[in-house]
Amino acid sequence: MQDEEKVKKGLTLKEHSASIGISHRALDILCLFATGLLSYWLRFSHFDLNIAYKNVLLLGVIIGATLLSIFGGYRAWRGSSFTSEIKCVVSATFGTFLLLVLSAFATQTSELYSRIWVATWLASSTFFIIGYRLILRQSLGALRAKGYNIRRVLIIGDGELGQNVANKLIQNPSMGLLVKGFISKANQSPIKDIPVVGSLEEIDQLVRDLHIDQVWIALPMSEVAQMEKAQTALATSAVTIRMVPDIFGFQLLNHSVTEVAGLPVINLSTSHMLEGKNRFLKSVEDKLLSSLILLCISPIMITLAIGVKLSSPGPIFYRQERVSWNGRSFNMLKFRSMSVDSEKDGIKWGGATSMSVTKFGAFIRKTSLDELPQFINVLLGDMSIVGPRPERTVFVDQFKHEIPGYMQKHMVKAGITGWAQVNGWRGDTDLKKRIECDLYYIEHWSIWFDLRIIFLTFWKGFIHKNAA
Repeated sequence: MQDEEKVKKGLTLKEHSASIGISHRALDILCLFATGLLSYWLRFSHFDLNIAYKNVLLLGVIIGATLLSIFGGYRAWRGSSFTSEIKCVVSATFGTFLLLVLSAFATQTSELYSRIWVATWLASSTFFIIGYRLILRQSLGALRAKGYNIRRVLIIGDGELGQNVANKLIQNPSMGLLVKGFISKANQSPIKDIPVVGSLEEIDQLVRDLHIDQVWIALPMSEVAQMEKAQTALATSAVTIRMVPDIFGFQLLNHSVTEVAGLPVINLSTSHMLEGKNRFLKSVEDKLLSSLILLCISPIMITLAIGVKLSSPGPIFYRQERVSWNGRSFNMLKFRSMSVDSEKDGIKWGGATSMSVTKFGAFIRKTSLDELPQFINVLLGDMSIVGPRPERTVFVDQFKHEIPGYMQKHMVKAGITGWAQVNGWRGDTDLKKRIECDLYYIEHWSIWFDLRIIFLTFWKGFIHKNAA
């Protein structure tokens, strides 16, 4: 009886979803207007706005509400991350004030307004809109977890994909998506408390009888005929139909859905480091920092070059072919630490400690000073300061067949230091662990992550027991 009451309340909320949307818009307009007034009071200690400020306040509210709508601020956020909602709000508020500033310059009226007021309005409106939306999200999540404002879901398919979908929805009760059953030919359900309610032939009737709001198609790619049959069976129903692509078996990296030439495309493996602005920021970071570092360490490099030359006959630099971004090879520079004939018997993986190393070479290896010339590689564009460590071509050809996901690390430029190195996975350590760290770095890349790794590289020091 109590469950039926919750369902009725959930249906009531659903019937008033349009009113909730209008209230949402009203709250955003109120926030924009109130923060504009509050910012004015903080700047001038009174609320007596002249006509110029009143016009800008009104224009800002109109533009802000419009941009929030354009950027998708009033779409259904159920099940989506709060980060995406924050991006929407920030884009709308910053866009609003950018348009206000541009219009002020275009009309040559910028001197009439306080810059402090504009900046305070921008910051406070963003903060308050995000704040109330967070409170609203958590409140709705708490209600949904208790069984209110739920959406009833049927899942077509009870295989591994269908079970994965059901478990995900069960584990996130705040989304308010209640799985009422599986549509399957089987008689027994693979998950306790979620029954098999019928077959595809009965789905139209089941949707009506069980008051279903959404039907999720979770069938493997091999069952295209069943997918088409499901869509045909639901053609006369007014429910929301979702299809879960069968990608759980793939080794995914920054997977997402995008649009190319008007076609929906699922990215199974990509890096947001390669996107326009991120690629530009990464390039600026590398060029700027490598230039500054080379300038600072040039006396050290000259001293090390002299040390290498005096310690043994041969060139100062050791050039070794390595593989970097997109599988391209380049000559990685190091200060030579070995005798010139140390690799006469061929190249072996994991044999760094057994090679013929000079006394001075042993010192610069242990302290990682032999790696300093790689800042020249960064300046030339062959490498990044932070990224997966590059490997020799002969070993890449071997490991790509032995280690899952190995070639995915070549989606970005190789680095002097990386997440694997600051976690101790360097030299002749477990290669699988290093690849895990490299893929984690690519998945979670940001400028701040790069700076953190650079800081940890210096904080933990260049000397390490696995350095070779």
